[in-house]
Amino acid sequence: MFCLTLVDVSFNQLDGAIPNIRAFQEAPFDALRGNKGLCGNATSLKTCPAKLNNGVAKKKSNKLMLLIVLLLGFLFLSLMVVVIVLLIFCKKYRNTKNERRRVNNENLFAIWSYDGKMVYESIIEATENFSTKHCVGKGGCGTVYQADLTSGQVVAVKKLPVSPDGDLANLKGFTSEICALAEIRHHNIVKLYGYCSHQRHSFLVYEFLEGGSLGKILSTEDHVLYFDWIKRVNVVKDVANALSYMHHDCSPTIIHRDTSSKNVLLDLEYSAHISDFGTARFMKPGSSNWTSFAGTFGYAVPELAYTMAVDEKCDVYSFGVLALEVIMGKHPGDLIYSLSSSSSSSSSTSTAHGILLKDVLDQRLPAPENQVAEQVFVVAKLAFACLQANPLSRPTMRQVSMKLSHDRKSHLQNEFHVITLGQLISTAQPLEYLPSILGLYVHVFHFLLRFFKFNPHF
Repeated sequence: MFCLTLVDVSFNQLDGAIPNIRAFQEAPFDALRGNKGLCGNATSLKTCPAKLNNGVAKKKSNKLMLLIVLLLGFLFLSLMVVVIVLLIFCKKYRNTKNERRRVNNENLFAIWSYDGKMVYESIIEATENFSTKHCVGKGGCGTVYQADLTSGQVVAVKKLPVSPDGDLANLKGFTSEICALAEIRHHNIVKLYGYCSHQRHSFLVYEFLEGGSLGKILSTEDHVLYFDWIKRVNVVKDVANALSYMHHDCSPTIIHRDTSSKNVLLDLEYSAHISDFGTARFMKPGSSNWTSFAGTFGYAVPELAYTMAVDEKCDVYSFGVLALEVIMGKHPGDLIYSLSSSSSSSSSTSTAHGILLKDVLDQRLPAPENQVAEQVFVVAKLAFACLQANPLSRPTMRQVSMKLSHDRKSHLQNEFHVITLGQLISTAQPLEYLPSILGLYVHVFHFLLRFFKFNPHF
C-alpha cells in the first residue's frame, strides 16, 4: 500500500518487522507503541535482526518465483494447445490432399460417400456435360454415356430425362432401379456404383462393360463371328442364373419385367450381365401384383393383353424369347407367331412343327456338333418350355438354371440335324413342371386365400 500516509497499530501485541513503506517508517512513537517486538526502519523502533530480514526477503523471493513459474507454466500449456491444434489441422489437410491425389490413381467410387461433389464434377468433365459424342446407347429410361475418368477408370452413366419444371420425368423408374440394385449382389447383374439427383443432371453410375449389348453384337456382322455356340450357351446360362437369383434368393422377390437383348450387357470375355432395372418390381407378400404395362414389345408375355397381373412367369417368358434370339441370331417373333398359329390350325401343324431346328439356328455360324450340339438342343428345349401359353406350365428360373448347369450330359435321342421344332415343343413339357389343371387349382386357391385375407368384410 504505497499510497498509505497514516497508520496506527498501537497496543496490538504485534511483533516482527514492519512493512518497508513510508507510512510505517515515518509513524510517530504513539502509533507503534504497545506491541511486543516490532522492529524495522523507523525512528521509534529497534533495528530488526539480520536473520529476520533475510527470512522476510526470502519469503518474498519465493512468492515471486512461484508466481513466475505459474505464469510460465500457463504460457507453456497454452502454447502446447495451439501447437496440437495446428498439427491436427495440418494432418487433416494433408490427408485430404493425399486422398484427392490418390483418387487420381485409384477407384474414384471407393470414396463416393467421401466427396460426392468431386465425383459429380469428374463425371460432368469426362462426358463434356453429356455431349452426344460420348453417348453409347439410348433406352426407355434414359441415355447412357461412356465416361473416361482422369483416374483411368471407365464407367457407364445413365442420364435420366428431366421435365421442363426441373423434376425427373420418370422418378418411379429412377427410384426402382436404385432400390433394386442396392439389394442385389450377383456377378451376372450390372454393378451400381452410385447415383446423383440434381436439378441440372440426375444420373446413375454403373460399371462399364466393354462388350456392349447382346442385341448390338447379334446385329453386327464383324462381332457375331466371334460369338460362337459355346459363348452363346454361356450367355444364356448367365442370364438364367441372374434371374434365378432375383426370383428365389432375394427377399422380397425382384421381377425385372424387361429382359431383352438390349438390356443384357457383355464384358470382353462374353460374360453376361442384366442391366436396366427401371421397370423392376418388388413382389412384397400381401401387396397387389397389378400394374401398368412395362417392358419391350416382342418380349412381353401374351397374357398382358388381358391382365395386368405381374409375377415371376413374366420374366420366364421373356427369357424364353431371349434364349431363342441368342441361338437364332435374331428376334424369334416370326417363328413364335407361326408356331402359335399352327397350334390353333390343324392344317398347318405339320408345316410349322416340321421345321428343322438346324434351319432356324444362326446360319452365320457353322452348325454345332457333338457336345456343343447337345447344349444348343437343351437351350432350345428350355426356351420353348418357357414360351408355354399357360403361365402355370412354364418352369421356374431355378429349374431352368439347374438344367443348364447340370453336369450330366444330355444325350440326343435323334441326330441333331433331323430334330424338328415339333419334337422340341412336345418334349418341352417335362413332368417336373406343374401340370396345368393342378397348377390352376393351386393358383386359384392362393388367390382366394389372399383375397379374403385382405378383404375380411367378404
